[in-house]
Amino acid sequence: MQYSISQLEQLSGISVHNIRIWERRYGALQPSRTSGNTRFYDDDQLKRLLCIAGLYHAGHKISTACGLSKEDMGILLKQEIDQTLSPEHRYEYFISQIINNSLTYNEQKVNALITTSFEQAGVLETYKFVIYPLLVRMGLMWLNESLCPSQEHFLSAIIRQKLFVAIDGCNVNHVTPGSNWLLFLPEDEDHDIGLLLANYLLRAAGNNVTYLGAKVPLAALVNTAKITGPQNLLFLMTRARPVADAQVYVDSLSVQFPAAGIYLSGNKKVLNGINYPDGVKWLETLHDFENVINQTT
Repeated sequence: MQYSISQLEQLSGISVHNIRIWERRYGALQPSRTSGNTRFYDDDQLKRLLCIAGLYHAGHKISTACGLSKEDMGILLKQEIDQTLSPEHRYEYFISQIINNSLTYNEQKVNALITTSFEQAGVLETYKFVIYPLLVRMGLMWLNESLCPSQEHFLSAIIRQKLFVAIDGCNVNHVTPGSNWLLFLPEDEDHDIGLLLANYLLRAAGNNVTYLGAKVPLAALVNTAKITGPQNLLFLMTRARPVADAQVYVDSLSVQFPAAGIYLSGNKKVLNGINYPDGVKWLETLHDFENVINQTT
């Protein structure tokens, strides 16, 4: 595919200004030009920018990251992958075996491993110590070209199905009065595994949940809230994006829902730069979300 520099900004979360500086000072990217002399970037350049951004956010100097070859980037990304190893061998066993079987699309074995972890540790512990670090590692492996997107999609589909089953198993006959939550992803977000886990945790604690899922336009969200009357809203922002865009969205929600508690989680590099209005809270960890559930239930 071909990308403009503004599209690179949207996909990477790195501003156009910084991309240009990194190009000019450090030779980070080498754009091509159309017959009309318009600059554009291909898939390899996008992946290189994502790798540079990942190494930069991991603490490497931008001048160092931009000067690395593809092979040297692979070495450093491998080190980042190694840092995702679980401190407990029983969790690391599940992580490594799920990845190995995902690489060969062994659905039966992956299903069996996740089911066993659910049975031994429960849904919450499995998500915290197996699924979450697993997804982080697979994202790094994709950048390092150790797996392809279809393998990541394969595993995500299985995890989503497991969470659907867990949600179906919640007892909906014991709902706490007045504990209404509205869960959604903004209209440019489609990674819903974290939101599905939140759906499960809230329902398991006796909350009433209206789950809208991915890519919800703001107008549709407002219309739903008029009917369901939620006391709390929860959404995720996982995609890399300019902080200014995230700020505009958060401010819009604050204006639309001044009486509701608004909670969000997701990409720390983006959410850390937002100035949060009254009534809006960033949940940095799963433990933060558990505390909110305990306080509102």
